[in-house]
Amino acid sequence: MASMFDSAKQVYGELGVDVEAAFKRLDQIAVSLHCWQGDDVAGFENSGALDGGIQVTGNYPGRARNAEELRSDIDEVLSLIPGKKRLNLHALYAEPGKEKVSRDEIRPEHFANWIAWAKKNNVSLDFNPSFFSHPMMKDGFTLSSPDAEVRKFWIRHGIACRKIAEAFGRELGDTCITNFWVPDGYKDIPFDRLAPRERLRNSLDEIFAVEIDQNCNRDAVESKLFGIGAESCTVGSHEFYMGYAARNKKLLCLDAGHFHPTEVISDKLTSCLMFVDEVLLHVSRGVRWDSDHVVIMNEELKAIAEEVIRHNYDKRVHIGLDYFDASINRIMAWTIGARNMSKALLMALVEPAEQLRDAENSGDFSTRLALMEEIKTLPFAPIWNEYCERHNVPVGTAWIEEVKRYEKSVLAKRA
Repeated sequence: MASMFDSAKQVYGELGVDVEAAFKRLDQIAVSLHCWQGDDVAGFENSGALDGGIQVTGNYPGRARNAEELRSDIDEVLSLIPGKKRLNLHALYAEPGKEKVSRDEIRPEHFANWIAWAKKNNVSLDFNPSFFSHPMMKDGFTLSSPDAEVRKFWIRHGIACRKIAEAFGRELGDTCITNFWVPDGYKDIPFDRLAPRERLRNSLDEIFAVEIDQNCNRDAVESKLFGIGAESCTVGSHEFYMGYAARNKKLLCLDAGHFHPTEVISDKLTSCLMFVDEVLLHVSRGVRWDSDHVVIMNEELKAIAEEVIRHNYDKRVHIGLDYFDASINRIMAWTIGARNMSKALLMALVEPAEQLRDAENSGDFSTRLALMEEIKTLPFAPIWNEYCERHNVPVGTAWIEEVKRYEKSVLAKRA
């Protein structure tokens, strides 16, 4: 292993790439895992079937049925992926015990087990209000509902979530990113698109008017093109949230599945970051629509990582994963996507950036293209394997057998 790494390191070194510096920089870039891959976005409320444009397909055995099982599965995933990690929670993963707690009354103590787990694992937490799968989502609307009582309920929920996130940041000593995604919209063509957007803006303003320590929590807002049952008009469009984030100094969340099939978020980063201070990424993979397939090593994933690294955005871009596949082993799905995200970042970090930039700045586009093509066959695998080895996680395909062992010893016993 060492000789293969040394040879690969020399090849990259001849192109002016400092592999050791790339390792050190990657160690500082956190990827936020999404808890909902492990239980199909069910949460622990038992409030009903999924709604709000969310649909999980497949019924592979071994779904986490409670918080203990979910945390056990996340522990397994963390043992298989290198680098700095965070965990992204949704509000419906609260653990109130025997107490029946309305979603607009959840408090930090209902996440005490998650905070204790995070401290034990040296993992920071991110958060999301859950504006879906609830009886108070009336006729497909929450914060933009024409019903004032419905809006008030969800405003209280949003405020409660920001206070929980503030507690996460304070307890863990690391800023929590709280992402607001609101699935409100119309199945068919509306007459009035303005009124619901005004209601959404006013509801968000009311939520964010409550003062929260910015050192403990930062807020992000996330758009969507359409959802199931909201095919004709989504109230929280990209233009709505781009404007809202820029005006109100919020993070803008870009989800890889929330745009037209021909749009890519890698192309949006440099434009958005000219007008907003920070961006949150939800890295996913849409197939024909926002289908949240497992993240694979495709051109868009590599392009996202390249944009983050090439422009030194790693302090301004917060990377989170967002997909849920119940048709395959859920631990396998988690690990594939997480390893690929870290792998793509490392690929970007070992680009011969100086040579590429010099060629472009001098107008030598022939050399630029030639270099970009030659990079594709450089000996990257030994570099990635060395990084995994230094983090004491399985190298190469060894992690697959570990997941199969976990499936036999843990997942298969879940009825």
